[in-house]
Amino acid sequence: MLEAIWTTLRLASLTTVLLLIVATPLALWLARGRSWLREGVAAITALPLVLPPTVLGFYLLLALAPGSPAMALLRPFGITSLAFTFEGLVIGSMVYSLPFAVQPIRNAFEAMGPAPWEAAATLRASPLDTFANVALPLARRGLMSAAVLVFAHTVGEFGVVLMIGGAIPGRTDVVSTHMFQLVETSNTADAGRLAAGLVGFSFLALTVAMLLDRRLGKVTG
Repeated sequence: MLEAIWTTLRLASLTTVLLLIVATPLALWLARGRSWLREGVAAITALPLVLPPTVLGFYLLLALAPGSPAMALLRPFGITSLAFTFEGLVIGSMVYSLPFAVQPIRNAFEAMGPAPWEAAATLRASPLDTFANVALPLARRGLMSAAVLVFAHTVGEFGVVLMIGGAIPGRTDVVSTHMFQLVETSNTADAGRLAAGLVGFSFLALTVAMLLDRRLGKVTG
Protein backbone atom coordinates (compact mmCIF):
# COMPACT_ATOMS: atom_id res chain seq x y z
CA MET A 1 0.00 0.00 0.00
CA LEU A 2 2.84 2.41 0.83
CA GLU A 3 4.39 1.78 -2.62
CA ALA A 4 1.04 2.57 -4.26
CA ILE A 5 0.70 5.78 -2.25
CA TRP A 6 4.24 6.87 -3.13
CA THR A 7 3.69 6.12 -6.84
CA THR A 8 0.42 8.08 -6.74
CA LEU A 9 2.05 11.12 -5.12
CA ARG A 10 4.91 11.06 -7.65
CA LEU A 11 2.46 10.73 -10.52
CA ALA A 12 0.16 13.51 -9.31
CA SER A 13 3.02 15.91 -8.56
CA LEU A 14 4.79 15.39 -11.89
CA THR A 15 1.52 15.56 -13.84
CA THR A 16 0.58 18.82 -12.13
CA VAL A 17 3.91 20.51 -12.84
CA LEU A 18 4.07 19.38 -16.47
CA LEU A 19 0.44 20.25 -17.16
CA LEU A 20 0.82 23.77 -15.78
CA ILE A 21 3.76 24.27 -18.16
CA VAL A 22 1.83 22.90 -21.15
CA ALA A 23 -1.64 24.22 -20.34
CA THR A 24 -0.72 27.84 -19.57
CA PRO A 25 0.38 28.90 -23.10
CA LEU A 26 -2.42 26.78 -24.58
CA ALA A 27 -4.99 28.48 -22.34
CA LEU A 28 -3.58 31.90 -23.27
CA TRP A 29 -3.94 31.13 -26.97
CA LEU A 30 -7.50 29.88 -26.43
CA ALA A 31 -8.34 33.04 -24.46
CA ARG A 32 -6.76 35.60 -26.78
CA GLY A 33 -6.20 33.87 -30.10
CA ARG A 34 -8.16 34.78 -33.21
CA SER A 35 -7.63 31.63 -35.27
CA TRP A 36 -10.67 29.79 -36.59
CA LEU A 37 -9.09 26.65 -35.15
CA ARG A 38 -9.45 27.91 -31.59
CA GLU A 39 -12.81 26.42 -30.68
CA GLY A 40 -11.94 23.15 -32.38
CA VAL A 41 -8.81 22.87 -30.26
CA ALA A 42 -10.86 23.81 -27.18
CA ALA A 43 -13.26 20.96 -27.95
CA ILE A 44 -10.37 18.51 -28.34
CA THR A 45 -8.88 19.53 -24.98
CA ALA A 46 -12.29 18.99 -23.37
CA LEU A 47 -12.79 15.49 -24.82
CA PRO A 48 -11.49 13.69 -21.69
CA LEU A 49 -14.46 15.14 -19.80
CA VAL A 50 -16.96 13.17 -21.90
CA LEU A 51 -14.99 10.14 -23.09
CA PRO A 52 -15.17 7.04 -20.87
CA PRO A 53 -11.75 6.65 -19.17
CA THR A 54 -11.37 3.12 -20.52
CA VAL A 55 -11.89 4.35 -24.10
CA LEU A 56 -9.30 7.08 -23.64
CA GLY A 57 -6.98 4.59 -21.95
CA PHE A 58 -7.40 2.12 -24.81
CA TYR A 59 -6.37 4.62 -27.47
CA LEU A 60 -3.47 5.86 -25.36
CA LEU A 61 -2.35 2.27 -24.86
CA LEU A 62 -2.32 1.75 -28.62
CA ALA A 63 -0.33 4.97 -29.08
CA LEU A 64 2.25 4.00 -26.45
CA ALA A 65 2.61 0.34 -27.50
CA PRO A 66 5.43 -1.03 -29.69
CA GLY A 67 4.80 -0.56 -33.40
CA SER A 68 2.73 2.62 -33.05
CA PRO A 69 3.65 5.70 -35.14
CA ALA A 70 4.50 7.61 -31.95
CA MET A 71 6.93 4.93 -30.81
CA ALA A 72 8.43 4.80 -34.30
CA LEU A 73 9.47 8.44 -33.83
CA LEU A 74 11.10 7.60 -30.49
CA ARG A 75 12.82 4.41 -31.64
CA PRO A 76 16.06 6.23 -32.68
CA PHE A 77 16.35 7.32 -29.04
CA GLY A 78 16.12 3.73 -27.81
CA ILE A 79 12.47 3.96 -26.73
CA THR A 80 10.31 1.20 -28.19
CA SER A 81 7.33 1.30 -25.82
CA LEU A 82 5.90 3.41 -23.01
CA ALA A 83 3.01 1.09 -22.22
CA PHE A 84 3.04 -0.32 -18.67
CA THR A 85 5.68 2.18 -17.55
CA PHE A 86 5.58 5.08 -15.12
CA GLU A 87 6.42 7.46 -17.97
CA GLY A 88 3.39 6.16 -19.85
CA LEU A 89 1.25 6.81 -16.78
CA VAL A 90 2.45 10.42 -16.73
CA ILE A 91 1.50 10.91 -20.39
CA GLY A 92 -1.90 9.31 -19.85
CA SER A 93 -2.55 11.38 -16.74
CA MET A 94 -1.62 14.58 -18.55
CA VAL A 95 -4.07 13.84 -21.36
CA TYR A 96 -6.81 12.78 -18.94
CA SER A 97 -6.42 15.86 -16.69
CA LEU A 98 -5.79 18.38 -19.48
CA PRO A 99 -9.24 20.06 -19.30
CA PHE A 100 -8.90 20.50 -15.54
CA ALA A 101 -5.77 22.57 -16.18
CA VAL A 102 -6.75 24.44 -19.32
CA GLN A 103 -10.24 25.63 -18.37
CA PRO A 104 -9.47 27.46 -15.08
CA ILE A 105 -6.40 29.14 -16.60
CA ARG A 106 -8.31 30.12 -19.74
CA ASN A 107 -11.09 31.60 -17.61
CA ALA A 108 -8.51 33.60 -15.64
CA PHE A 109 -6.94 35.02 -18.81
CA GLU A 110 -10.35 35.89 -20.26
CA ALA A 111 -11.45 37.56 -17.01
CA MET A 112 -8.58 40.03 -17.02
CA GLY A 113 -9.72 41.51 -20.34
CA PRO A 114 -7.56 43.44 -22.82
CA ALA A 115 -6.75 46.39 -20.54
CA PRO A 116 -3.58 44.95 -18.89
CA TRP A 117 -2.19 43.94 -22.28
CA GLU A 118 -2.89 47.36 -23.74
CA ALA A 119 -1.34 49.12 -20.74
CA ALA A 120 1.80 47.00 -21.03
CA ALA A 121 1.99 47.73 -24.75
CA THR A 122 1.87 51.49 -24.12
CA LEU A 123 4.87 51.04 -21.81
CA ARG A 124 6.66 49.21 -24.64
CA ALA A 125 6.86 45.94 -22.76
CA SER A 126 7.68 42.93 -24.89
CA PRO A 127 5.09 40.15 -25.21
CA LEU A 128 7.25 37.90 -23.02
CA ASP A 129 7.58 40.59 -20.33
CA THR A 130 3.84 41.20 -20.44
CA PHE A 131 3.13 37.50 -20.09
CA ALA A 132 5.58 36.94 -17.23
CA ASN A 133 5.08 40.15 -15.25
CA VAL A 134 1.46 41.07 -15.96
CA ALA A 135 -0.60 38.12 -17.21
CA LEU A 136 0.72 35.38 -14.93
CA PRO A 137 0.35 37.37 -11.68
CA LEU A 138 -3.20 38.37 -12.65
CA ALA A 139 -4.03 34.76 -13.55
CA ARG A 140 -2.67 33.28 -10.31
CA ARG A 141 -6.20 32.43 -9.14
CA GLY A 142 -6.74 30.22 -12.18
CA LEU A 143 -3.27 28.71 -11.92
CA MET A 144 -3.77 27.72 -8.28
CA SER A 145 -7.21 26.26 -9.00
CA ALA A 146 -5.79 24.30 -11.92
CA ALA A 147 -2.94 22.92 -9.80
CA VAL A 148 -5.27 21.71 -7.04
CA LEU A 149 -7.79 20.22 -9.48
CA VAL A 150 -5.16 18.40 -11.54
CA PHE A 151 -3.43 16.97 -8.47
CA ALA A 152 -6.69 15.75 -6.94
CA HIS A 153 -8.00 14.42 -10.24
CA THR A 154 -4.79 12.48 -10.88
CA VAL A 155 -4.93 10.90 -7.43
CA GLY A 156 -8.46 9.65 -8.09
CA GLU A 157 -8.14 8.44 -11.69
CA PHE A 158 -8.67 4.74 -12.30
CA GLY A 159 -9.63 3.60 -15.80
CA VAL A 160 -6.84 5.35 -17.68
CA VAL A 161 -4.06 4.29 -15.32
CA LEU A 162 -5.33 0.71 -15.24
CA MET A 163 -5.36 0.48 -19.05
CA ILE A 164 -1.96 2.09 -19.56
CA GLY A 165 -0.11 0.91 -16.46
CA GLY A 166 -1.57 -2.51 -15.76
CA ALA A 167 -1.22 -1.94 -11.97
CA ILE A 168 2.27 -3.44 -11.75
CA PRO A 169 3.36 -3.39 -8.07
CA GLY A 170 6.22 -0.99 -7.41
CA ARG A 171 5.99 0.59 -10.88
CA THR A 172 2.51 1.48 -12.06
CA ASP A 173 0.26 0.43 -9.17
CA VAL A 174 -1.45 3.55 -7.81
CA VAL A 175 -3.92 4.03 -4.97
CA SER A 176 -7.07 3.58 -7.05
CA THR A 177 -5.90 0.37 -8.75
CA HIS A 178 -4.49 -0.94 -5.47
CA MET A 179 -7.87 -0.51 -3.79
CA PHE A 180 -9.51 -2.35 -6.69
CA GLN A 181 -7.13 -5.25 -6.16
CA LEU A 182 -7.86 -5.26 -2.41
CA VAL A 183 -11.58 -5.53 -3.09
CA GLU A 184 -11.01 -8.30 -5.65
CA THR A 185 -9.12 -10.31 -3.03
CA SER A 186 -11.83 -9.63 -0.42
CA ASN A 187 -9.44 -7.58 1.73
CA THR A 188 -12.23 -5.22 2.72
CA ALA A 189 -10.49 -3.95 5.87
CA ASP A 190 -7.51 -2.46 4.02
CA ALA A 191 -9.78 -1.36 1.17
CA GLY A 192 -11.99 0.46 3.67
CA ARG A 193 -9.05 2.27 5.23
CA LEU A 194 -7.72 3.27 1.82
CA ALA A 195 -11.16 4.43 0.70
CA ALA A 196 -11.57 6.52 3.84
CA GLY A 197 -8.19 8.09 3.21
CA LEU A 198 -9.20 9.00 -0.36
CA VAL A 199 -12.45 10.56 0.85
CA GLY A 200 -10.53 12.60 3.41
CA PHE A 201 -7.98 13.69 0.81
CA SER A 202 -10.70 14.68 -1.66
CA PHE A 203 -12.48 16.74 0.99
CA LEU A 204 -9.20 18.43 1.94
CA ALA A 205 -8.34 19.17 -1.70
CA LEU A 206 -11.74 20.74 -2.37
CA THR A 207 -11.53 22.78 0.83
CA VAL A 208 -8.08 24.07 -0.09
CA ALA A 209 -9.27 24.91 -3.61
CA MET A 210 -12.24 26.91 -2.31
CA LEU A 211 -10.15 28.73 0.31
CA LEU A 212 -7.51 29.64 -2.25
CA ASP A 213 -10.15 30.80 -4.68
CA ARG A 214 -11.76 33.01 -2.03
CA ARG A 215 -8.45 34.41 -0.77
CA LEU A 216 -7.03 35.13 -4.21
CA GLY A 217 -10.36 36.58 -5.25
CA LYS A 218 -10.17 39.10 -2.40
CA VAL A 219 -6.57 39.97 -3.28
CA THR A 220 -7.47 40.46 -6.94
CA GLY A 221 -10.57 42.43 -6.06
